[in-house]
Amino acid sequence: MGDISRRSLLRAGGTIGALGALSGVAPAHAWTWSSAGSVAGTGTGRDPREVWDDLADPVLANLLDTGGVPAVNAALASWTTNGQALPAGLPADVEALVTRARALPSWVDHAKLDRAFTFTTKRGLYLGVLYGMNSGMMSAAIPREARAVWYSKGGADLTDGIAKTAKLGYDIGDHHAYRPDGKMIVTCVKTRLVHAAVRHLLPQSPHWAAVADEAVPISQFDIMVTWHSLASSVWQKLVEWKVPISSAEADAYLHLWQVTAHMLGVLDEYIPSSWDEALAQREQVLVPLLARTDEGVLIADKLVRLGENLDFTLVTKPAFEAVTRYMLGDRVTDMLELPRRPVLDATISAAWIPFVRARELGLLLPGSPAVYWLFDELLRKVALLYLEPTQPINIDIPTVNNPDYD
Repeated sequence: MGDISRRSLLRAGGTIGALGALSGVAPAHAWTWSSAGSVAGTGTGRDPREVWDDLADPVLANLLDTGGVPAVNAALASWTTNGQALPAGLPADVEALVTRARALPSWVDHAKLDRAFTFTTKRGLYLGVLYGMNSGMMSAAIPREARAVWYSKGGADLTDGIAKTAKLGYDIGDHHAYRPDGKMIVTCVKTRLVHAAVRHLLPQSPHWAAVADEAVPISQFDIMVTWHSLASSVWQKLVEWKVPISSAEADAYLHLWQVTAHMLGVLDEYIPSSWDEALAQREQVLVPLLARTDEGVLIADKLVRLGENLDFTLVTKPAFEAVTRYMLGDRVTDMLELPRRPVLDATISAAWIPFVRARELGLLLPGSPAVYWLFDELLRKVALLYLEPTQPINIDIPTVNNPDYD
């Protein structure tokens, strides 16, 4: 059966399964964001909700259908840094896919990426807190993302899934993230392969199809929604806190995330060219979609209990909930059914901005950025150690959906 026929059948099957859910969902907003504001500066005008990954999807569908995933996972496990040669033994179509997918865009600016790392050395603590307790928790309030996570393989072991997500957050902030000695290209390409596998597997889940409002998950639109929960949501918070950031650093941090979107397979016509364009797109593709789902509530509960599960006593459940409420606000945290803790909530709210101001003053002291970075790097490595204490985190391709919903 050809790729077009396969996808048509998947869409049809998913649509039939989702009719019940769709009947209670308001019509989707039209896609109106103009590609004139993208890094490409132009585009086809296609709605990204109807665009997936034409390069990776057919290769991963074939790999899953022929049982070739375990061998590919075993081979790719040894590919850990950007400049490494690909391991021997990959099927020809997988090798061709990875070779194309690992190529940086023609518009990459390594000077900006180096400047983005300098920015991270100064504001790494803010970024880490926001990635975890703002962006990470927000994902549970994004219905499509919450349902895709819950019913795919990652939903059966959220600690492992969080570890793999945290790896992306760690690698993007590392020195030389996109240089040959870095790891971010590898992380992005492997994540792209996972997304393609999930697109093939998840429509086969009757549990996902019964609640989903899309026939094939993880469209270009969905990836950009997640992108905004990270990049532009973090940027908005830094602006809200009045963190003094130069225009060069702001542009560099955006460039880091623009490159990341491209490396995850997003077409350049959907990647914003400026923070103004990013925030405008965010208002269309992310903010109106935030909503409660049963799956999101379950994920949020598991996330706030993560420290308890790992015996990580520095981050208690009440503290996690209070910081999350401050970061996301009452509307989203109420969606996730996180309890209100009046005393702790008020304490965090009163203390955070003075803490930011004090930390920013500290940056004026000679050598303080390097000291801050050493401390932030220690926290990042400890967090990854708690998430995956026995072995290095490896992103591998799934072969099943959540086995708890077979």
